[in-house]
Amino acid sequence: MEPSQDPAAPATAALPARGTVFHLACGFMAAQAVASAARLRVMDRIGDGEMTADALAEECGADAQAMLRLLRALAALDLLAESGPGRFSLAAGGSLLRADRPGSLHAFVLMLTDPALTRAWEHLEESVRTGRPAFDGVFGTDFFTYVGENPELSARFNTAMSDITRATAEGLPEQYDFGRFRAVVDVGGGDGTLLAGILRAYPALRGTVFDTREGLAQAEETLRRAGVGERCSVESGDFFAAVPGGGDLYLLKSVLHDWDDDRAASILGHCRRAVPDHGRLLIIEPVLPATVDSSVPPLMYLNDLNMLVNLGGRERTRAEFTDLCARAGFTLTSVRPLWPPNEFSLIEAAPAPLGEGTAR
Repeated sequence: MEPSQDPAAPATAALPARGTVFHLACGFMAAQAVASAARLRVMDRIGDGEMTADALAEECGADAQAMLRLLRALAALDLLAESGPGRFSLAAGGSLLRADRPGSLHAFVLMLTDPALTRAWEHLEESVRTGRPAFDGVFGTDFFTYVGENPELSARFNTAMSDITRATAEGLPEQYDFGRFRAVVDVGGGDGTLLAGILRAYPALRGTVFDTREGLAQAEETLRRAGVGERCSVESGDFFAAVPGGGDLYLLKSVLHDWDDDRAASILGHCRRAVPDHGRLLIIEPVLPATVDSSVPPLMYLNDLNMLVNLGGRERTRAEFTDLCARAGFTLTSVRPLWPPNEFSLIEAAPAPLGEGTAR
């Protein structure tokens, strides 16, 4: 029989694809296993050594057999290593879930797997049909209002954003010449982690971190610990109403993707009114290719859907950033990827004359 006539051939050829589909469909199980480990502080308890499943179960107040099964699932996911039956130590990925280590993703995992972010995903189909965030219908308000009204969730969100910004804060000063400027305003700058990294590297630079009152809750302490508190002011407000003046560089990291084009253009329009003609706008966000390719990981497209479902925002291509900046009175001057494996790009824009396309 010719190979093409073998009835088993199509099924055999489809096996890798079937495995891919099964892996993707079961992704929520892996996410919940990792989240449970984070909530139980499994990685912190194991630490630099090794522990048995029985000992971990006793410390966590858990069932010993169920704990063993969780730990073996985590080992299969390359977060733990099982050196002998029931004995576990941390793998490299598991170390990132220790809450007591620099660069930890512990708060990020807790935030991303919180019902506040996962419940609306059950209504992805609705968001695809309507183009609107499902979050508002599920929780009765928008995402940021909900977070602001829940202090524990707000603190977790701030910590998660700080943790995932820290690597950018450490490397960005070497990737961009901030020495050209006198004062930088970090719009939506949260706890000041990014701006603190910039100011440490440029002692002559002054700064302002601007965000909501809830977003700024830890900012003064972050700036103080970084030794830049005397060169940086903290201002609260609403970037849909105005942004502080006085800067010649306006910085937005992971802000515009939270919002649809109209709201993003509004933020940029307020920045345009504040930035002097010789100043610059620096946006730090992922930039999607014009068509799907291997230049960005699949996670970027999933995060694009997350923006849709939970916030009504979106990730954007270079052309979309160009149009958005032009609408707000800026001319895009350059787009440059940051160092790998960082998934952000530096998007620089210069002011166009006020009145030419500026968002009102």
